[in-house]
Amino acid sequence: MGVFSSSAKVYQPAAEVDLGPSSGELYISPNVKAPRVAGLLVKIFVWVLELPIVGWVLLYILKKDNLINKLVSEAEIPEPPLFTATHSWEDTPEQNVSLTKPDLSPAERVEEAVSCLPARLELTLAGDGLKRWTIRDFSKAYSSGETTPVQVAKRFLAAVKESSGPTLNMAFFINCDPEDVMKQAEESTLRYQRGAPLSALDGVLVGVKDEIDCLPYPTTGGTRWLGKARPCDADAACVAQLRACGAVLAGKTNMHELGAGTSGINPHYGSARNPYNVGKVAGGSSSGSAAVVCAGLCPVALGVDGGGSVRMPAALCGVVGFKPTAGRLSGAGVLPLNWTVGMAGILAGTVEDAAIAYSAIVDQSQPSYLRPELNLPLLTSTPSISNVKLAKSAKWFNDSSDDIRTCCDKALQTLYTHYGWETVDVTVPEIEEMRLAHYVTIGSECTASLSKYLDKLKRSEIGWDVRVALGVYGSFSSRAYLNSQRLRNRQMFFHKEIFKTADVIVSPMTGVTAPALQDDARNTGELDYINGAALIRYSIAGNFLGLPAITVMVGQDKAGLPIGLQFIGRPWSEATLLHIAFAMQEACSKNHRKPAVFYDLLKKE
Repeated sequence: MGVFSSSAKVYQPAAEVDLGPSSGELYISPNVKAPRVAGLLVKIFVWVLELPIVGWVLLYILKKDNLINKLVSEAEIPEPPLFTATHSWEDTPEQNVSLTKPDLSPAERVEEAVSCLPARLELTLAGDGLKRWTIRDFSKAYSSGETTPVQVAKRFLAAVKESSGPTLNMAFFINCDPEDVMKQAEESTLRYQRGAPLSALDGVLVGVKDEIDCLPYPTTGGTRWLGKARPCDADAACVAQLRACGAVLAGKTNMHELGAGTSGINPHYGSARNPYNVGKVAGGSSSGSAAVVCAGLCPVALGVDGGGSVRMPAALCGVVGFKPTAGRLSGAGVLPLNWTVGMAGILAGTVEDAAIAYSAIVDQSQPSYLRPELNLPLLTSTPSISNVKLAKSAKWFNDSSDDIRTCCDKALQTLYTHYGWETVDVTVPEIEEMRLAHYVTIGSECTASLSKYLDKLKRSEIGWDVRVALGVYGSFSSRAYLNSQRLRNRQMFFHKEIFKTADVIVSPMTGVTAPALQDDARNTGELDYINGAALIRYSIAGNFLGLPAITVMVGQDKAGLPIGLQFIGRPWSEATLLHIAFAMQEACSKNHRKPAVFYDLLKKE
């Protein structure tokens, strides 16, 4: 390999790797040394990167510096490739659940989910008066005549207008059609007046990430060109299910262009700001969905999670982020940017609302032998389940900022004190190797899925930071892709072994809280690989291995920015994750601070 050669890793068979707490496995923290680049420097970097020969050499050095050659491309791996993260039917016993009938409509499943929730209606986060109105709060207010979907929709549109103005410039939405929102709200109001709402979701505002088809909007994927090249002719399956429940689809939320970043900075539509601090990013790539829920504009929003893109911004914005098992939701109508790692997910203000939205959009169209039937968690008591074991890999868990590490450790102690849930020390090996393998996989799939468009596209139509990402993605070799799938096979084995001793794996959701939104990045995006690696550090298993995962806010750092704790579950164990997240929410939520930008759409003050 000449001057750029490095010693490739030789992996021992997965079955021989020690997963115990005293394992001698080397933990590799991402060795990212590249400085942050934005503004004019990004443009210069792109110009060099796209030069013949010189650009190829630069890419090779970048990949080598990120250990891709040593740990992935040139590595010797004994396991065969595992090309998808789908899971066969598994009889996973879950505590305190309601088994739904497979032939229920989305609206009927929503009513089933509501019946599984505690009797109280509103979640009040005391301390500074934060009230996150839930789906049931809106439904009750509509049914009692206290307010109507039309009145709430008018308040919503006024808030969108205010937040989009030059003073705040929150950039929550790429596209929001007031006439369409009001039309849906008027139809919902008539149903309530007739005493015949479709479900508890009737009249409730739901944001939809602009990576998911939702009429009457084009699906841009955060670009200026994709909505024109790929017509949107019908709702995505998950959107159609929400519409069948009477939800008011509030518009297409902002996102990082093509989902190719962790910040949510979008040079075409503006960068969604964090409602807790407008000088901070909302996170990517489902930035707008996280921000609208955080700001109180929607109790629920849809996102897409290919590398933590639902859970990461949820953690940065202090809301719930829920990614079910791969295959649990239909992918019809979701941009196919990464076939084997990406899927729709849910962002919600509370765990209860995440459970309701999940019940609405779950895919029950497949026969049960392909996937287990739907369990809904019975959350009528706290704790709603007992004897939970939480697997913690200390070196990985502790590879975060001091505030995050301290807060998350305190949250685990709270679970033990309140509920007696024990933490089991384990080692999740080859974390950095998995991150790089996922990077190769998602990048290769992205360029393959977009190739028919990119080959005809002018480079100037793509944001500067995304041009860098696509250049790197397109440089991955077939050997790198195949070896990445071998590493996927190893990680699947490791995680299945850990789940023999624990119910869930627990970690912080991000290694840092929300980074600053720098002025020089707004028009070009930025190359911030240090924060990017820290933000995605705990996200990968959920996507690369297709495992269900959820994050819930457990506190704030010294600057008042949210901190999320993540629980990763066995395949098809969504009900257990919702149980655990609900218990965590109940134990930690009373001291949550109110975001700096927040709208009370029920006006109950």
